[in-house]
Amino acid sequence: MVSKAIAKYIRISPTKVRPVMKLVKGDNANIAFVKLGLINKKGAGLLTKVLKSAVANAKVKGYEEATLFISKIIANPGPVLKRSRSASFGRASMIRKRTSHILIELDTSLKLIEGVKVR
Repeated sequence: MVSKAIAKYIRISPTKVRPVMKLVKGDNANIAFVKLGLINKKGAGLLTKVLKSAVANAKVKGYEEATLFISKIIANPGPVLKRSRSASFGRASMIRKRTSHILIELDTSLKLIEGVKVR
């Protein structure tokens, strides 16, 4: 792990973010930015922000953006905001507004093990 970035309490369900995450897991950081720019979903924009933060953290440590790839990407559930909506016969039904915590870890793709380039 070269660097990581965490975005907490994001107002989107983790189940909506995970399909977008599967598309960019294991990709180079530059390729991931292009893919996320082409996806028309709210989760893509949120993942772009977190990825930019992780890349900036790696640049502070002295790594180049071209050598970074996404080694770990996770969307965990956060706290649920519970709201109620009136229903028929004087009842109330629950509305669950879900949140998520998004974690992105970057690593370098220039790991050499016994002269063989390994991701």
